[in-house]
Amino acid sequence: MKRVAVQPQDFDAAAELAALEALGGGGVASFTGIVRGEGGLVALELEQYPAMTQAQMARIVDDAMARWPLLGVSVIHRVGRLEPGARIVFVGTASRHRTAALESCAFLIDWMKSDAPFWKKEYFDDGRTAWVAARSEDDARARAWQR
Repeated sequence: MKRVAVQPQDFDAAAELAALEALGGGGVASFTGIVRGEGGLVALELEQYPAMTQAQMARIVDDAMARWPLLGVSVIHRVGRLEPGARIVFVGTASRHRTAALESCAFLIDWMKSDAPFWKKEYFDDGRTAWVAARSEDDARARAWQR
């Protein structure tokens, strides 16, 4: 099972987990990212180039499936305007063993934080806006996975 989705609508994390659990493996790992509302943030807008984003996400999921013995992967990333508390990303992996599920889930979310082709703009309660810059910590975590 391989699911890669880029979508404006919310997703059901429980349903995604249930689909991965139904594959019959011994371990399922997941990460759900939530929009933070700190510093007066009222919205986060995510932009993308659909063909490029979908292709790059599918490629990195294929890479994870080649690196670890996975039974299934589900990766969902939302786009559009999201308010604090909204789900923004889901990564779930299933394998016969916990190590593969946990490591591949970490690999995928680290890649999503550093290299996924999304542009994020923050909107604040005082009228300010700001593009979100890449963070060196995220880049370092992603580089640690390079072979």
